Amino acid sequence: MTFKRIFAPVFAVALSIPAYADVVGNVDVDWLGNDIVVEAVQDPKVKGVTCHLSYFERGLIDRLQKGNWFEDPSNSSISCRQTGPIEIGDINRDDEGENVFSERRSIIFKTLRVKRIFDAENNTLIYISHARDVQNGSAKMSMSTVPLYQASQ
Repeated sequence: MTFKRIFAPVFAVALSIPAYADVVGNVDVDWLGNDIVVEAVQDPKVKGVTCHLSYFERGLIDRLQKGNWFEDPSNSSISCRQTGPIEIGDINRDDEGENVFSERRSIIFKTLRVKRIFDAENNTLIYISHARDVQNGSAKMSMSTVPLYQASQ
């Protein structure tokens, strides 16, 4: 059992998480127990949009070898698609966007986030996954878009 799977419920209760993620895949990448985890996240305010988020999760042996027990890398990737009829609720429409999902990547300092930004001019939802760190910002991010257009009848 990995560190995240043991402590994730504790962190989920302690934090206000806008959306819940379901683990849909887990790829073993080496003999040290390191994995690539794939989660499905439903946008809580936009029905019909599902984002698949992948990230690296360090195994117990890797944590023992490197000594950094409580932190996973900031790398993530995201892909969002329409998975049903889209119904947009009361979303934030400013340029800062709105948090859709948040998950701890260390005990205190680092969080993996998914933000939604509405591009009104192009009628598109933009989803960005990035790490948020208290002291060290990271340029590691991934972006996906969902166009909002009506099919012609």
